[in-house]
Amino acid sequence: MKRYSALGLLRNALSHNRNWPEAWRSAEPKKHYDAIIVGGGGHGLATAYYLAKVHGMRNVAVLEKGWIGGGNTGRNTTIVRSNYLWTEASLLYEKSIQLWEGLSQDLNYNVMFSQRGVYNIGHSLQDMRDIERRVNANRLVGIDAEVVDAAQIKKAIPHINTSATARYPILGASLQRRAGVARHDAVAWGFARAADALGVDIIEQCEVTGIDVEGGKVVGVQSSRGRIGADKIGVVVAGNASVVAAMAGLRLPIESHPLQAFVSEPLKPVLDTVVMSGAVHGYISQSDKGELVIGAGIDAYNGYGQRGSFPTIEHTMQAIIELFPIFSRVRMLRLWGGIVDVCPDACPILSKTPIDGLFLNCGWGTGGFKATPGSGWVFAHTIANDEPHELNAPFSLERFTSGALIDEHGAAAVAH
Repeated sequence: MKRYSALGLLRNALSHNRNWPEAWRSAEPKKHYDAIIVGGGGHGLATAYYLAKVHGMRNVAVLEKGWIGGGNTGRNTTIVRSNYLWTEASLLYEKSIQLWEGLSQDLNYNVMFSQRGVYNIGHSLQDMRDIERRVNANRLVGIDAEVVDAAQIKKAIPHINTSATARYPILGASLQRRAGVARHDAVAWGFARAADALGVDIIEQCEVTGIDVEGGKVVGVQSSRGRIGADKIGVVVAGNASVVAAMAGLRLPIESHPLQAFVSEPLKPVLDTVVMSGAVHGYISQSDKGELVIGAGIDAYNGYGQRGSFPTIEHTMQAIIELFPIFSRVRMLRLWGGIVDVCPDACPILSKTPIDGLFLNCGWGTGGFKATPGSGWVFAHTIANDEPHELNAPFSLERFTSGALIDEHGAAAVAH
């Protein structure tokens, strides 16, 4: 490991980073790649990384219309968990947590994964029945989960409102102790640097404007930087999946919605876990900088704007103050919106398509960030082998015609 003296650090600081090596190359597009990944968010970069590392495919390009970390990867609440109801979903997210647990070492980049636990709060007898069902389902497949009562919650989170006279009294919660949060920007940067080191071309400011198909097979893309040939194309563009898929003549069963989040002014450490409530519809954690990171449900309208509506802001603030009255005087620092694409069964599409060489990774709804490494791992397997891994086989595009849906709506607290 290279060591720097205090004088060396000062010299680099005063040089305005001129002497610092780039984290990844500013690659120029080649005429042809074995595979192109459209979308330079966390899932796309993870896919490229695992294609190169696990499957030996290094003639790969990631095309990003903006800059790395400028899309949904940098517009989320950073929660990581695997406590879903159905086995198909929970095992996919559990694979992701297993990768999260060694990701900083694997990438040689600190992604700041903090396993501080996630509480999913129950406010009614039906909530508690659902929680117990989900916890039992998780434990049957080897995923850590437990049910805790209001007294245990209060002991662990002293500032939460467990009063019996609350409008939504807290009866208990599920707790996944291995769950937590990670630093979203670091995840994108870490995967980008690691993929670049394996020979992947990361091409920013390169918007895909068309997908070329000949004889039922993809042959390349049209982009703002010219035509680029490819044998295989993976579309990983989050809320814009429908738009890009339409370039190849595919109509997807998804809707895109804005999803808002907020951060407060920095506070001293006051909350060392993640709290989620489906009934009052809000979730909250505290960042390492001291900001309260607050998430909401999706806005009801369809759209591609990275913003949201005031009714959702108001509803979310009411929810958080219901859970934590102590935060009522905390000032919000900023808010933002991401774009989520939601499937009818609230589960993603990780799939081949009817077009040879075209693959889809989309429809994650509000659950995309937590799946980042697992999504990239199984999608890379699917692209490299032209067949899904057993973990993502249930998430095929065909399930919407066969009826083999995986209904995760409301099964694991907020949104899905």
